Amino acid sequence: IEDKLQILHMMESCGVENANIGLPGTGDVAKEHVAALCREIRDHSLAIKPNCAARTHPADILPIIEVSHDTGVPIEVCAFLGASPIRRVLEGWDVSGMQRRVQEAADLAVNAGLPFSFVTEDTTRSDPETLRALFTVAINHGASRIVLADTVGHATPDGLFNLVKFTKEVIKDSGEEVEIDWHGHNDRGLAITLCLSALEYGVNRVHGTCLGVGERVGNAAIDQILVNLKLLGIIDRDLRPLSSYVQKIADCYEIPIPYNYPVFGRDAYRTATGVHASAIVKAMAAQRTDFADRVYSSVPAGDYGCHQIIEVGYCSGRANVRYWLQVRDLDATDERIDTVLSHAKLGDTVLTTAEICGCLLEHNLINRQEADRIIAT
Repeated sequence: IEDKLQILHMMESCGVENANIGLPGTGDVAKEHVAALCREIRDHSLAIKPNCAARTHPADILPIIEVSHDTGVPIEVCAFLGASPIRRVLEGWDVSGMQRRVQEAADLAVNAGLPFSFVTEDTTRSDPETLRALFTVAINHGASRIVLADTVGHATPDGLFNLVKFTKEVIKDSGEEVEIDWHGHNDRGLAITLCLSALEYGVNRVHGTCLGVGERVGNAAIDQILVNLKLLGIIDRDLRPLSSYVQKIADCYEIPIPYNYPVFGRDAYRTATGVHASAIVKAMAAQRTDFADRVYSSVPAGDYGCHQIIEVGYCSGRANVRYWLQVRDLDATDERIDTVLSHAKLGDTVLTTAEICGCLLEHNLINRQEADRIIAT
């Protein structure tokens, strides 16, 4: 719970507007964690709004109502029900019975004074007739949101367009003011693209998880959603805390960030190529950090709590070595530059810090104390 509380504040600092804070119907520990997170939101006047997942079943919704009333914090009830033909056959469900479950869930939440959002699991593989029947009863009983869920990452952009258009028509026919959410998984590698498309098509809110962590290959990565929304000019907020949030999630989940992960991966701003490094170094020398962040990158590192990394390898030039030495508080003498560069050209990989220090030590160009300091940092 201590980690969850810290993560909640990190989400707030990044401008994440809503947080799913748990499923209290799963047990006492989950319920207490949800309550603790609600108290944190209340006591620190956080802007982030909480919601909880629930089956369309009183056993899941009643604990949410209880926590909300105990803490005085409104919790959005996001009640889900499988809607695809596959699920209906497996469960032996008929549409009229499903409608009754949606009605009972909506009435329970709305009568308790909580916002109710209806989630159709596997929306993207469900038939229009069933969706219309379920959406309509949810709206008639007070749903403020319809959540379209791509539970198995099935959707494509054109399919999403058609689904959003269809959902808008159902809402229009109801005569009510209801918003639309998009919840996507990444099984086909389209999760981020679909989130951006959903917003373009008129969806009001999109869902994600940090680093895209989720079932199977995961969900849309909320860190990448935020980066893209800022680059597109749709949001204007300080996202420098985003790198700390991403690293905290990686540490808590014990999930390494892939080396080539966009923006926050080890290699996102790393270059050992001479031409690239030379341009970046020239920008830094001219005190144009904005140019340094853009000359060979479409995502400015400094805007997201990151920085450029220049290394030395067989494709490097003098600028690489000069920069490497300078950022480690070593004089970039010609002898040091030539020695390191000659060593790099003998291999076919990027040199490690230890290898460069070993090369300089071997030629008596630094002392052991300097080498230990550099390697330690």
